[in-house]
Amino acid sequence: MVKRNHAAERVALDKRRVRARFGRAVSTYDRVAVLQRTVADRLIERLDVVRLKPTRVLDAGCGTGYCTRALARRFRGAGVVGIDLAWEMAARSRRRAGWFARARFVTGDAEQLPFAGASFDMVLSNLMLYWCDPATVFAECLRVLRPGGLFVFTTFGPDTLRELRDAWSRADQDPHVHTFLDMHDLGDILLQTGFADPVMDVERYTLTYDDVHQVMGDLKALGEQNAHAMRSRGLTGRGRFGRFQSAYAAMAKDGRVPATYEVVYGHAWVPELTAGVRRARGDTTVRIPIEKIGRPR
Repeated sequence: MVKRNHAAERVALDKRRVRARFGRAVSTYDRVAVLQRTVADRLIERLDVVRLKPTRVLDAGCGTGYCTRALARRFRGAGVVGIDLAWEMAARSRRRAGWFARARFVTGDAEQLPFAGASFDMVLSNLMLYWCDPATVFAECLRVLRPGGLFVFTTFGPDTLRELRDAWSRADQDPHVHTFLDMHDLGDILLQTGFADPVMDVERYTLTYDDVHQVMGDLKALGEQNAHAMRSRGLTGRGRFGRFQSAYAAMAKDGRVPATYEVVYGHAWVPELTAGVRRARGDTTVRIPIEKIGRPR
């Protein structure tokens, strides 16, 4: 049997576009992020069965800081750090947290976390992985977690926005919707990275809208727009958009058009052996200690 290279199957994304889109969405994100907050609440609730009492927690892909603030409330004695690719998001999180909050915020890439090894007891990530190469992010999370540390996350699975993908396929063959990995593939990558005891499960949500324009408007307000490296750079013609719109509108039920989201929940542990292996291999990369993190202004 041929071993699958999950990382190679990931579609290349234009990271500069991702950063710019989320930066521009900072003023509209919270208004429409109902699903994101619902999933965040469900993820935080799942920590009820975890006995770990972390002293350092990282919220990777913190956005406007909803999870970061929840983590700071839950683990009141812990130092909580939020990191986001978009400076504007990290700055908004800082303002929302208040000047006397224990949480700190920094701009950075989850594929190159700017922290020393074994800096955290827990890393949490809510709906960020599909903007990254998960194998690279998992490796970075493993590196910054202490032995016995916990990585918990959510991401979108392959049924996500299936209506949008199908409707665009009636209009042209250009990529319009990202590729989302199956939970079994994500579990395999966690094991290949070096995590132990991964647990994965899925929940499905269907949002409904008045029309196709409302679907597209919410995605834009969230910064969830096409960042495929091979996307068409030209304007979408009236004919193509019309075919897309007609195909999507035909999926309406009771006068409402659907948008499906498959949410994958996962967690995995850092085995105690990881620390010894890391020391044996050596970690000579220059990283920033948590205490030296500056605040966005």
